[in-house]
Amino acid sequence: MTMYAALIYTDDVDWSAPEHAEETAEYGEFGRGAAAIIRGGAALYPTSTATTVRVKDGDVVTGDGPYAETKEMLMGFYLLECGDLDEAVAAAARIPGARHGAVEVRPVIPM
Repeated sequence: MTMYAALIYTDDVDWSAPEHAEETAEYGEFGRGAAAIIRGGAALYPTSTATTVRVKDGDVVTGDGPYAETKEMLMGFYLLECGDLDEAVAAAARIPGARHGAVEVRPVIPM
């Protein structure tokens, strides 16, 4: 079995806010339905809470906000253990964010 990261790119919103409760419940339904292959995952707070860290000439330099400015931001992820890419893609297609954003599927390199 191979591990895949399913990276969820959607609008930059606070998924913990009450106005997103219905969609958050859909993620719960997905989680219950895909429990056999989910090995981890989390939603991320909005990019306004992000800190970008770089090291320049040995100095740590931090910046507020996301690394890149785009329409859809990385807002969460799942770690999926699947038999092959086709199974991972089928699972990613059931993630609610795939309907209004995008889910990028990548194999994970074991470290």
